[in-house]
Amino acid sequence: MRPCYPRPRNAEATRADILLTARKRFARDGYDEVGLRDIAREVGVDAALISRYFGSKEDLFLQVMQSCDNGEGFMLGDRATWGRRIAEQVMTKPKPESKMDSLPIMLRSLGSAKAMEIIGRSSDERFFRPLIEWMGGKDAEVRARLAASVVMGVAMGKEITGGLPLDDDAKARFTTRFARLLQSLLDDEDC
Repeated sequence: MRPCYPRPRNAEATRADILLTARKRFARDGYDEVGLRDIAREVGVDAALISRYFGSKEDLFLQVMQSCDNGEGFMLGDRATWGRRIAEQVMTKPKPESKMDSLPIMLRSLGSAKAMEIIGRSSDERFFRPLIEWMGGKDAEVRARLAASVVMGVAMGKEITGGLPLDDDAKARFTTRFARLLQSLLDDEDC
């Protein structure tokens, strides 16, 4: 917790501080265990200010989810190398801490119907609908949701185990198979 001292008047910086603190608190404690007063106390502001900037706790939670990575990099680059690129990103490239907050937020908020409704709506609008459109073709929604589920499953497995407990050779084979699976979901409309 921060020491209590008067904050300088800077609405943009205060708003950003509230959002960052809320993201960290939701990632650590989950939706149901965090209140606006908790966040306000940690930031050093009145809870009414959070309400003024963000509205309700639900609105703040939605803003937090929207501030996390929405997977826009998921659809960038050459379609012919998409599977390899995504597999390598998941397996080898650490994401900045703020980009990984959405996974612990979701996991720690699973018991909250309200949080799951917000996460589902945000995920559909910001990730699934654009991915489905980008993939296109026959059964695009099924293929997109399956690809996302596979990627989330591998990412979650890495998160839970502290990285996949495989030697370098096995990780390379895993990545190759992972890449082929993802590419087949993009290329093969009948898979």
